[in-house]
Amino acid sequence: MADGEVFVIDRVVTQPGYARAFVDMYTTEYVPGAVARGMTLREVLVSPPIWLDDGSNTVTITWALPSPRAWWEMTWRGRPDPDLGPWWDGIAELVLERTRSVAAAAGDVDGLCGV
Repeated sequence: MADGEVFVIDRVVTQPGYARAFVDMYTTEYVPGAVARGMTLREVLVSPPIWLDDGSNTVTITWALPSPRAWWEMTWRGRPDPDLGPWWDGIAELVLERTRSVAAAAGDVDGLCGV
């Protein structure tokens, strides 16, 4: 199996004025559990790069896993995680929209597919 990293990207659009509160809660409450599951937090980006009081910020959080195997194991062994659903439900008033994507370098995908 390929040795390259797999990136998990969460994109969250916050309710107007709640980006800072979301980032604070995510950092203190969500991050420790994700790290315990083997993920490495790479970056938390806020767009636009100013806390908006009357508008929505988009927060992009990038995680890394050391290999496709690690991603696969986390995805299939760790689901459903009984703590994640309630956590996201508990902060629903801060979030307008949330999406998650997973990506890897093209060469690593080629290695996985035997191309």
